[in-house]
Amino acid sequence: MGHSGEMLKKIFDSLLLFGLLSFSVYFWYQLRYSNVTESSWNALLSNLYDTQSEDGFKKSGVYYTVIRLESDFGKEQITKENETTVTKTHKTPLVTEEFKKCPAPSPLLVGPLRIEFSTPVSLDTVSKNNPSLQEGGRYKPHDCVALQKVALIIPFRHRDEHLKFWLYYLHPVLQRQQLDYGIYVINQDGNNTFNRAKLMNIGYAEALKEYDYDCFVFSDVDIIPMDDRNTYKCFSQPRHLSVSMDKYGFNLPYNQYFGGVSSLSKEQFLKINGFPNNYWGWGGEDDDIFNRVNNRRMSISRPDGVVGKCRMIRHERDKNNNDNPQRFKRIAHTLKTMDTDGLNSLEYKVVAVEKHDLFTKITVDVGMPPKD
Repeated sequence: MGHSGEMLKKIFDSLLLFGLLSFSVYFWYQLRYSNVTESSWNALLSNLYDTQSEDGFKKSGVYYTVIRLESDFGKEQITKENETTVTKTHKTPLVTEEFKKCPAPSPLLVGPLRIEFSTPVSLDTVSKNNPSLQEGGRYKPHDCVALQKVALIIPFRHRDEHLKFWLYYLHPVLQRQQLDYGIYVINQDGNNTFNRAKLMNIGYAEALKEYDYDCFVFSDVDIIPMDDRNTYKCFSQPRHLSVSMDKYGFNLPYNQYFGGVSSLSKEQFLKINGFPNNYWGWGGEDDDIFNRVNNRRMSISRPDGVVGKCRMIRHERDKNNNDNPQRFKRIAHTLKTMDTDGLNSLEYKVVAVEKHDLFTKITVDVGMPPKD
């Protein structure tokens, strides 16, 4: 009996050993040739991310980067230089490395700026000073997600020297403000009477063809902010940004003034049907825009008089931009015309689109002024 029990014990031990060996081989096979389970994958990533850096992570002194590929059955890989070390196959959409949203206000702001126009600047100099710009004057922060996508619209004709100063000063300011932005110079073709407001409508329409902007800053080419805390973005109400210009002794000329530089969100702009198209020549359109904002039960917001300081480049009035003799009549009828004169009645023809390093220039035919 004792001998039989000893034999049974040996057989049992052998079967147990064989079972453990078989399980080990099966487990090794699964790890080697099968997909890593979700829990194992998460645990692995958790350990690897212990020493995470801005662009990836380090483990045992080796730098790794997460790469995500677009595919129905995409592969998320951790690579060591060019060598794949871990692979997980799964369904995944195209995604990019996630960054945190940029802080508000930006920590890069410096406050008051020295602005002067006595020394000429060149576009080459501006390009060299702004190496992070993309074609067409596009920029977005490299280490955080901008809070707004801003299109800057400049109504333009025959003001090349002023544009150089504007680009020289504004590009660094906008980058410190951590905006995702693009510069659009809307150039009126020919020598007919200038139409500033219509050019701004065109800038809005053309910019949206390129990118899903949610904020629009409309700026005269001769106005430069003197403080980078005056952020060129949109607010809960339409924003007047050039509130304290040297031309007016750093005072607001009158409470309804909405000229120079202003910003409106896409929603706000649509709410007022954009700007009027029927102001030919100098003056009146800013007051019409103020009336539109007021009629839609919105109010004008402004920075304080210190942060909102601006300098204007002195110059003679442009040819074919004489006082608009119809401006007072048109301002008086804004509430009657705003629903039919604006974005919904905008007509123009694009003559040329030029992509420069520092800006996108769109030359347009705005038509002829009426003979009234």
